[in-house]
Amino acid sequence: MSVGILILIVLCIGIAGFVLGRQRALSRAAAEGRRLHSLPSYYGQSVLLFATVPALLLLGGWLLVQPMAIEGRAAAHITQADIPEGSSHDLVMADVRRIAGGLAALKAQGNLSDDDLARMRADLTDIRGRLASAGIAVGDTVKPNVFEAAKALAAAQTLSHMLMTVAVLAASAIGAAIAFLRIRPEARARNVVEQFILALLIGSSMVAILTTAGIVLSLLFETIHFFQIYPAREFFLSLTWNPQFRGGSELGIWPLLWGTLYISFIALLVSVPIGLLAAIYLSEYAGKKLRAFAKPAIEILAGIPTIVYGLFALITVGPMLRDWIAQPMGFGESSSSVLTAGLVMGIMLIPFVSSLSDDIINAVPQAMRDGSYGLGANQSETIRQVILPAALPGVVGAVLLAASRAIGETMIVVMGAGAAARLNLNPFEAMTTITVKIVSQLTGDTEFASPETLVAFALGLTLFVFTLGLNVLALYIVRKYREQYE
Repeated sequence: MSVGILILIVLCIGIAGFVLGRQRALSRAAAEGRRLHSLPSYYGQSVLLFATVPALLLLGGWLLVQPMAIEGRAAAHITQADIPEGSSHDLVMADVRRIAGGLAALKAQGNLSDDDLARMRADLTDIRGRLASAGIAVGDTVKPNVFEAAKALAAAQTLSHMLMTVAVLAASAIGAAIAFLRIRPEARARNVVEQFILALLIGSSMVAILTTAGIVLSLLFETIHFFQIYPAREFFLSLTWNPQFRGGSELGIWPLLWGTLYISFIALLVSVPIGLLAAIYLSEYAGKKLRAFAKPAIEILAGIPTIVYGLFALITVGPMLRDWIAQPMGFGESSSSVLTAGLVMGIMLIPFVSSLSDDIINAVPQAMRDGSYGLGANQSETIRQVILPAALPGVVGAVLLAASRAIGETMIVVMGAGAAARLNLNPFEAMTTITVKIVSQLTGDTEFASPETLVAFALGLTLFVFTLGLNVLALYIVRKYREQYE
C-alpha cells in the first residue's frame, strides 16, 4: 500500500468519524433530554481530529526515521574491501539503494518470489535481466556483499512499510474509537477542537523558526567537518580558488567573495537610481491613471523567472557589450562578464527598489508636504529637502533588501558572468560568485566527504551570515521608520 493510499484511508476514517460523531451527539442528547454543550459539528470534528492527526504525525515520523534506521543495518554488510578504489562508502550505499529499489519493484510486480531472492548469492546472471526490466542496470562488478546488503535493505523496507501501515491504521482507528466513545452531551467538544486548532497554529508558526534552525545547523555541522580536514586559515586568507578533486586544492574564498560583491555592486548601481527615480515620479508626479498602469508594469519584472534573465544576458546583453565596447576598446573578448551579469541583475532588481520606495514615500505624512509648500518651497524642493530625508531610512532598507537578493542570485551569474574565479577590476572579464560555486561543488559524481565538496557548506554558511546580516539591518531600519510615522 502506497503512502498516498494510506493517507487517503486515514482521511476517510476521519470523515466517517465526523459523520458518526455528529449523529451520536444528537442521538444521545435526544435520548437523555439534555442540551449539547457545543454545536453538533464540534463533536464530529473532535472525532475527525483524533482519527487523523495522531495517525498522520506517526506516519510523518516513521517516514523520517525509517531510512536512518534500516540503512544502518544494511550498511553493516559492506566492508572496506567492497569499496572500489576511488569510490566511497556513500557511493556504494547509493548502489545498494538502487538495487534494493529494483528488487522491491520486482516483488511488487510479482516477478520475484521470496524463494528466488533467498537463492541469490554472488551469481547475478539469473536476476540481471529481471532487474533490467525494472529499470535497474546491474553490471558484472557488483560484489556479493553489496548485493546481500541490497537484499537486506529491500527486506527491511518491506517489513518496515508493512509495520508502518498497520501502526498508522491502528492509530487512526483507536483515536477515532476513543473520541467517539467519549461523546456525551456535557462533553466540551468545542474546547477540544479549539485546543487542536491552537496547537496547529503554534506548529505552523514554528515552521519558519525550525526551518531556519535546521538550515543553520546542517550548514554548521558540515562546515565544522570541512574545517577538520582543510585549514580554516587557508580558506579565509588564500587568494586562490583552485579545487582539484584528486588532491592539491586551494580553496580560498576571496576570489568568490570579490566576484559576488563586484556583480552585486554593479547591479545596485543600475537598480537603485532607476528604481528610486521611478518611485519618486510615481508617488509625486504621475496621475492616477498613469500610476495604475505603470506600477503593475514595473512589478511584472519581479515575476519574470531568473532563467529568462539569464538567457537575455547570454544572447543579447553579453554579445552587445562585447561587440560595441569590449572588443573595440581592447577590454576583452568574452561575452560573459561582470558587467553583463550586473546590468541584467540590476534590471531584475528595479521593482524591488521601486515598489518598496514608492510605498515608503507615500507613507510620509501629507502634513510635511503642506508645511513645506506653506513656507514657499516648490514641488522639487519639497521632494529634495523634506520627503527624501524623511523617507531615507525606508529607502536604505529597500536598498539593503535588494542587495541581499543580488548576493543570492545564481542563474543570471551562471549565464552572464561565467564561472572563472579571479581577482580582477576589469568589468569585461568573466568572474563568478559564491552561489555558482556552491552548485558546481555539489554536482557530479564526487565523494561527499572530500574537502572539495564540503567547501560548499562553508561557502553557504558564509553567504548565509552575510545575507542574514543585511536582512536584519534592513528590517531594523524599516521598522524604525514605520514606528516613526505610523
